[in-house]
Amino acid sequence: MFCIVAAVGLMVGAVVPVFSQTPESKAKTLGDVDAKKEEASVPVPPETSSVTRHEWAAGGRLVHYTATAGNLLIRDDQDKANGSIFYVAYTEDGVEAKSRPVTFFYNGGPGAASIWLHIGSFGPVRVVTQSPEATGPAPFEWVQNQYSLLDKSDLVFIDAPLTGYSRAVGKGTVKDFAGTDQDILAFKKFIVRYITANQRWNSPKFLFGESYGTTRSGGLVSALQNDGIEFNGVTLLSSILNYNRRSPGLDYEAIGYVPSFAAIAYHYHKVKTSLSLVEWVEQARVFARGPYAEALQQGDKLPTAEFDAIAAKLAAITGLSVEYVKETKLRISATRFRKELLRGEERTLGRYDARFMGWDVDSAGESPGYDPSDTGISGVFVGAFHEYLQKELKYLSQEPYYTSGPGVNENWDFKHKAPGSGPGRGGEQLAPDVAVDLADAVRKNPRLRVFSANGYFDLATPFFSTEYDLSHMDLPEKLVNNVQFGYYPAGHMVYLNVDALKEMKADMAKFYALAQQR
Repeated sequence: MFCIVAAVGLMVGAVVPVFSQTPESKAKTLGDVDAKKEEASVPVPPETSSVTRHEWAAGGRLVHYTATAGNLLIRDDQDKANGSIFYVAYTEDGVEAKSRPVTFFYNGGPGAASIWLHIGSFGPVRVVTQSPEATGPAPFEWVQNQYSLLDKSDLVFIDAPLTGYSRAVGKGTVKDFAGTDQDILAFKKFIVRYITANQRWNSPKFLFGESYGTTRSGGLVSALQNDGIEFNGVTLLSSILNYNRRSPGLDYEAIGYVPSFAAIAYHYHKVKTSLSLVEWVEQARVFARGPYAEALQQGDKLPTAEFDAIAAKLAAITGLSVEYVKETKLRISATRFRKELLRGEERTLGRYDARFMGWDVDSAGESPGYDPSDTGISGVFVGAFHEYLQKELKYLSQEPYYTSGPGVNENWDFKHKAPGSGPGRGGEQLAPDVAVDLADAVRKNPRLRVFSANGYFDLATPFFSTEYDLSHMDLPEKLVNNVQFGYYPAGHMVYLNVDALKEMKADMAKFYALAQQR
């Protein structure tokens, strides 16, 4: 079992209860940003930490490791501290830096803290949930995570600026961090500070981002590499890489969801087939990129007979009625699908993970009233994380822990300057397409490996859209296989299904070995 061997470090004050924000909430503002406060200077805290020592064991491997929970300062162009970034690092004791990889983890949002990955995925402990059922109230439980990556790498979980315990300090403001490129710059500065302070320049290095964290990773690995800091691998969990293709009216959006709808309908036994899930999804892929895409491209000129044929096929794949598919004009939104598939059973589906079912006020309407895959796990993550941080890591703070940073999401500047030039690709972008950055990094560092992990039942970042973006990076033929894919019977947060977590750990072990080959 997980245990503390020793504990040292700074303990500060008493903990204020966490704001119960959720991974789906778009950084709900706790009050409008006060311009006068932005102009004021916030005291710059010292770099402090709580250090504890532990053991982890699984698969015959015993790891003695040190947990460090603390903050590091990042600085502006005038070399003045403007951000205090909270992190928790897990490092194996007594191992040389060049022999031990280090992986930097972060969630998305934008504006989300790393709590979800930290105690849900590959950290040394894992929160126990009842997924896909809603997990009840306290007492909560966490256990040693036998599927942790601690046997393969040191782990550093980073709270994005203004989230978790990370704060703007000095003259720092929301505007300094709430933006695609601002965020990339902040993370780049933190990683440089971390590997300098901890003498990890000669360690193999990996990035692991979830959701918007994958957007960050695409830009971040390129930015770090352009500063001479090369990485071995990047893991993209539940990706959103190209915001330029998310405009209303584009058929790309409808096409991207069809294989996910097929997987979910299969899960709920709403389709007639003797195929396996993998085979069924592949059939949906072929239909989506072929007859379905060709039909949508014809728009209003699609002949009636062909319209009827496509509607019948789409209904058979998605589990919806032919009549309903026709009413949508062959374009089914994820929100409508979540409401419609189980309408006759008075249930709705989760957005992050369609395995979760919810109860709405009634069966009418076009969209669910809430996301059961959000509400079903938020309480246990928030409660267990605070307990773990205080009791096991001995970290106390007088500050609230923001799972979503106040004022971050709604003030986000999506403009992005991608490497290279050309309309819609490199250069200035109104919204990020970091597949451009990622491709640039792979071309310049041909040993950089990318692993794309995807949940079949994710309606937030559908895997078929991810496949499209990662297969349109214009890579040379010899580098195409630098990008690999993994698929799991789970949703956005793959690790909520422990069986899927086990599968993903096995895939990650192979990925880390491949990415460190010389």
